[in-house]
Amino acid sequence: MKNYVIGLDYGTDSVRAVLIDTDNGQEIASNVHYYQRWKNKQYCNAAINQFRQHPLDHIEGLENTIQQVVASGNVSPSQIKSICIDTTGSSPIPVVQDGTPLALTKGFEENPNAMMILWKDHTAINEANEINELAANWGGENFTKYEGGIYSSEWFWAKILHIARQDEAVKNATYTWMEHCDLMTYLLIDSKDLKTFKRSRCAAGHKAMWHEDWNGLPPEEFLAKLDPYLASLRGKLYDETYTSDIVAGNLSQEWATRLGLTTDTLIAVGTFDAHSGAVGAKIEEHTLVRVMGTSTCDIIVDTKASIGAKTVRGICGQVDGSVIPGFIGLEAGQSAFGDLLAWYKELLMWPTEKVLASSTLLTPSQKDALRTEISDKLIIELTAEAEKIPLSESVPIALDWINGRRTPDANQELKSALSNLSLGTKAPHLFKSLVNAICFGSKKIVDRFEEEGVKINSVIGIGGVARKSPFIMQTLANVLNKPIKVAASDQTPALGAAIYAAVAAGIYPNVIEASQKMGSDFESEYLPQLDKVAAYNKLLLAYEQLSQFADPSLKNQHYEHAI
Repeated sequence: MKNYVIGLDYGTDSVRAVLIDTDNGQEIASNVHYYQRWKNKQYCNAAINQFRQHPLDHIEGLENTIQQVVASGNVSPSQIKSICIDTTGSSPIPVVQDGTPLALTKGFEENPNAMMILWKDHTAINEANEINELAANWGGENFTKYEGGIYSSEWFWAKILHIARQDEAVKNATYTWMEHCDLMTYLLIDSKDLKTFKRSRCAAGHKAMWHEDWNGLPPEEFLAKLDPYLASLRGKLYDETYTSDIVAGNLSQEWATRLGLTTDTLIAVGTFDAHSGAVGAKIEEHTLVRVMGTSTCDIIVDTKASIGAKTVRGICGQVDGSVIPGFIGLEAGQSAFGDLLAWYKELLMWPTEKVLASSTLLTPSQKDALRTEISDKLIIELTAEAEKIPLSESVPIALDWINGRRTPDANQELKSALSNLSLGTKAPHLFKSLVNAICFGSKKIVDRFEEEGVKINSVIGIGGVARKSPFIMQTLANVLNKPIKVAASDQTPALGAAIYAAVAAGIYPNVIEASQKMGSDFESEYLPQLDKVAAYNKLLLAYEQLSQFADPSLKNQHYEHAI
């Protein structure tokens, strides 16, 4: 009898489930659910970088997608051995004592502070700055050293501290906080003991300053210097953490009934989408996996012997077992990748939306059809024209920091910038400059890893941007001066979650073997075009000069590129 597993992948805009044959990684069924409240822009305020999501979006998505793949997969529920959930992060959620999300309790249903603080929410910049100041100067261990030495406003403690200071009612009603991947896992399992619940190693290690060197989370003594609330919260969190090849529990009877499964189905410890995506792409030592969507996460694994006691500066953490148990997982990334291009599209669509709304020349149905056609074709047309612009022609220089800079050296207060504009600058020139910017930001991440002695032999791209935009991928190969393979799977993070689930269920002995058997094949490869590499190096120097203007701290860094 064949065995099957389910991977559930929560992204920024939607959640998707895949039903996977453990023999070969074949996708038997898949389903995607878009968050309706998020789609309606509820609970968010981009002007102040506030991005919140209601837990009902996630619960509804879990139920709908898994029900659909179970129903359409045409396999017996007894053959579905396990489920693993991956999510964005750090995306913490306040919960009450029984683990119910605070936003599902009376009086907090519409309070954004009681909802999930999405990874891209940057309202906690001041609190992150406080954490960095204290970590560097309090006289004890620097608890940020395994997280690149800079704590980010995108991460666990900064967000919690911000909400606690901003909303007394939320602070007083909250028992503890959970990362998104932990909460969704906890909701499914039969055991409801928060104290013994198995928390995600990757979430804790990369975002919450958890490390074996200091026996877990930072001590109360340190946290109390930030705020007494954090010190009191620590005892309601966790001590141990677990990798995602471990079983968190069995599916509860309630959820087995709701999903059409049995209580024999195991639930693996949760993980982050970028880490499961790397596993789904068959990550190996010295391979950089770029998860390319609204933002990027850049994942690499190395041996403990190779890393030793070294701490890599300015990245998003290095954690034992966060990607593959037995290896050190290292993470970096860009706060905006696809989001930068989406911002430009929205900017260009504004006149269309405004004019169509007031036009008397078209019927409502004609307006909707035209709006959809323009939206669908805009990036395609910009790409076609941008590809025609020779590298010898003057194009603007842009920075990719439209949502701050994640790595190298997190600074979410930074803004994007444009230079070299002229009357000859057209929309495709600006589009090309933005594509260059996200590729140059990627180059700085690769440079930092290599400067710190982390060897990169190959690059793999996964996600919608990698699969849908040959123009971006070829530009990236030229800027990095490295070949890039693209994973063929539409749902690589969900596939990676399924691989963890297969190991947790005992179908494979370890993640490496399961990944090689079940992981995605590759559909294309982009090789550097040597005649263009030198030209991009010159543009990279201009990018670095603009970077120094926008962030004067970079003037102390020395850049060298072969031209």
